[in-house]
Amino acid sequence: MLTAHPTALPGLGGLLAALVAWAPNAGAVQQSATGITHAFLATGQETMLVSHRDVVIWRFDRPTRDGWVLPSGNLLLALSKGPKYGGGVVEVTRAGQRVFEYKGEQEEVNTVQPLPNGRLFITEAGPAPCLKEIDRAGRVHVLVRLQCQTNNVHLQSRMARKLANGNYLVPQLLDAVVREYTAEGKVVWEAKTPGMPFTAIRLDNGSTLIGCTTANMLIEVDPAGKIVWQLSNDDLAGKPLHDVCGVQRLPNGNTVLTNYRAPAGKPRLIEVTRNKKVVWTYTDTSPMGIHHFQILNERGLPLGGVPLR
Repeated sequence: MLTAHPTALPGLGGLLAALVAWAPNAGAVQQSATGITHAFLATGQETMLVSHRDVVIWRFDRPTRDGWVLPSGNLLLALSKGPKYGGGVVEVTRAGQRVFEYKGEQEEVNTVQPLPNGRLFITEAGPAPCLKEIDRAGRVHVLVRLQCQTNNVHLQSRMARKLANGNYLVPQLLDAVVREYTAEGKVVWEAKTPGMPFTAIRLDNGSTLIGCTTANMLIEVDPAGKIVWQLSNDDLAGKPLHDVCGVQRLPNGNTVLTNYRAPAGKPRLIEVTRNKKVVWTYTDTSPMGIHHFQILNERGLPLGGVPLR
C-alpha cells in the first residue's frame, strides 16, 4: 500500500491535508440489484473521496460543510468552525498543495460554490448572516444580507446556491423556509417546508427539490410552492431515512440523498428513482455521518453538465 505523507498548509490554524492512496474503507458496502456503483466526495466530520470500488483515495483531516471536486481534480471545501476561526474556504490539490484559502469573518461558513466567472459563492452565519461572492484575492464583489433569525447562528442557512438567473436559493433551517434572493437582497420567491430545509435544488422544469432534515423527507415543490412529489419513510421498506441533509439529482433523473444521523451499519447514501424505488445504497461502519456529497464518475471527476446539488 502506498501512503502519501501529510502536507502542511499555512494559514487557517495550520491546516493539514492527509492523503491516503488506496486505503481500505472499513465496513464500506455499495449495494445495487442492477449493478450501480458510484465514486463520491463526502463532507462532514470525515472528508474523503471514495472510489466506485469502496476505496478511500483521498482524505482531508479537517471537518467540512460543503465541497466540490473541480474539473481540474482539485478539491474546493467549506471548512467547519475551528478553535481559531469561524470556518473558511480552501482549495487543495490531490497532493495536498494549497491553491486558495479564505478565512470566514463571522461564526460559520456553511456553503461554497464555484461560479463560471471564477468567483466563489459562500454563506456566512453569525450576527449579520449573509451571502458573498468573492474573488481569488478574497475581495467581496457581492454581499446580500439574509432575512432570518439570529438567535441560533448554526441554523441560519445551509446549501445555498447561485441560480442561472443570477439569484440565490437559500435553505433557512430554523425559519423552515427556502427563499430566493436577488443580488440586491430582495426576496422574490419562498416556500415553507416541513421540518428544517438543508438542500434546495432548482430543477430545469422550474420546480425545487428540497431535503428536509428533521422531517426525514425529500420534497419537490412547484413555482407556487405546492408539494408535487415527496419521499418519506412511509414510502420505503425499513424506514431508512434519518436526517435527510445533502441531495443530488443525477443526469438519469434519479436522486441521491444523505442520512446524516443514520447509525453505523445503516445506509448513509440512498439513490431512488422517481417512482420511489431504491436502486443503490452506500453503508459503512464509521460513527460519522455524511453531511453532503458529490457523486462522481469512475475517474473521480464531476459528472457531465452542471451538478444539481
